[in-house]
Amino acid sequence: MGVIGIQLVVTMVMASVMQKILPHYSLARWLLCNGSLRWYQHPTEEELRLLAGKQQRGKSKKDRKYNGHIESKPLTIPKDIDLHLETKSITEVDTLALHYFPEYQWLVDFTVAATVVYLVTEVYYSLMKPAQEMNISIVWCLLVLTFAIKVLFSLTTHYFKVEEGGERSVCVTFGFFFFVKAMAILIVTENYLEFGLETGFTNFSESAMQFLEKQGLESQGPVSKLTFKFFLAILCSLIGAFLTFPGLRLAQMHLDALNLATEKITQTLLHINFLAPLFMVLLWVKPITKDYIMNPTLGKESVPLMTETTFDTVRLWLIILLCALRLALMRNHLQAYLNLAQKCVDQMKKEAGRISTVDLQKMVARVFYYLCVIALQYVAPLVMLLHTTLLLKTLGNHSWGIYSEFSSDSLVESHPFSGSVHSELPSTDEKMKVTVTQITMALGGLKTIFTPLLFRGLLSFLTWWIAACLFATSLFGLFYHQYLTVA
Repeated sequence: MGVIGIQLVVTMVMASVMQKILPHYSLARWLLCNGSLRWYQHPTEEELRLLAGKQQRGKSKKDRKYNGHIESKPLTIPKDIDLHLETKSITEVDTLALHYFPEYQWLVDFTVAATVVYLVTEVYYSLMKPAQEMNISIVWCLLVLTFAIKVLFSLTTHYFKVEEGGERSVCVTFGFFFFVKAMAILIVTENYLEFGLETGFTNFSESAMQFLEKQGLESQGPVSKLTFKFFLAILCSLIGAFLTFPGLRLAQMHLDALNLATEKITQTLLHINFLAPLFMVLLWVKPITKDYIMNPTLGKESVPLMTETTFDTVRLWLIILLCALRLALMRNHLQAYLNLAQKCVDQMKKEAGRISTVDLQKMVARVFYYLCVIALQYVAPLVMLLHTTLLLKTLGNHSWGIYSEFSSDSLVESHPFSGSVHSELPSTDEKMKVTVTQITMALGGLKTIFTPLLFRGLLSFLTWWIAACLFATSLFGLFYHQYLTVA
């Protein structure tokens, strides 16, 4: 309690809430089972037989006998059958049959719990201003990012297991594309993309060299800039490969949701939601946003519209608002996906020939059974964007107040990831005292190496990269579904 104090209490309370309350009152389950989403039920074989004008009969003339056993061909019906699917609201019992429902429920509910812990911690830090405590909300945010990446990795490996389709080639192709793109972006001067990555890495290298010199070690730095950017590009290519199919799926749901929407305001919000990653990308393009806002030319004088600190805060708020908009429109996109069942049936009616009843039932049922996969592809990138932004605020020593007078000189002095230990040491145990002193000095050394300047540059780049990957893949998906698919 002496090290973390109130934050430890908040963590224990939230862990208890997750164990006792969330299984009964789950936001993830409510998003699917609140009555607003309707799924299409597949017709039974008897219904299809009646629609096709067939009567149930015994052994068919086409039945064959092998080794004394009768083997009959599956029942087939004309594709242009007059079939209308019945809809039903999703219930909690229906969710038991959904693929990846436990993963979806865990990710959403844990994200809610981590966000609540983060908000309570932010209020605590703003009121109490503790200087010797580790900000435990950072651990929660990192866990959320870990779970989101794990889920996306699991979905990507599922695509890799498909032998017949081209999903594996698509993932590999986009992975190489994003690797080349990341290498190109990392060599762009900060006059155009102001992540602060160069400044942060320089500060990190100098601090690490000074720390090693104090320990009596000679070193030219922990890692070269080229190696650092190379591994960062590999990480970016993996993130891009994981976000490939979420972006492609979002494009298709966006088009279907636009056709489903009847009100102009809903259509406008859908367009803003689709372009939200582009808006986030432009927030770090210096000539378009920061230079224009910080140094606008009004007549003969250049009067800045806001300070640099205020601009950083506004940028954080805009990302969070766009994430909230995407969450609010989740129902529209999921319903647009569920409507694919009827859309597939309508497309089938335009084709000639026959189809087996089993294949027709699978075609309709498959849409509903993979609902949670689509929900994860929609939610996981949103979770990554939100909590990367929260980490950027905390680890980068930004402020939530738009008009706060935050000095950039305090970046190195105050560090939210500080692990300074403050406890009363027993005077009778000298070994324990020496050990705690060594741990304190080690954590203090890490504090001087991993400064907010480094976290600002790294997290700004990762936030920008996630948004850029989402927009690139969704834009390609929009082009594909609009111009390359045959209606």
